[in-house]
Amino acid sequence: MSDPTRLRDSTQIVLPAEAVESLEPQLTEEFTITVFPEGENYCRIIGSPVEIKAVGEFLARRGVSVP
Repeated sequence: MSDPTRLRDSTQIVLPAEAVESLEPQLTEEFTITVFPEGENYCRIIGSPVEIKAVGEFLARRGVSVP
């Protein structure tokens, strides 16, 4: 059985909102994801494990550090 924490980590990325705001239109156009505001300072990017991996690579190529 899968560990819930591992599954959650493979289906979402939580980042400061300012790191994503200028890239959000590109992200939602290129990937099948949802960008969900998490308060005023953070946002949560949610998608399938395959999409989240691709989003992480996309963000890293643009200098955004993905935990």
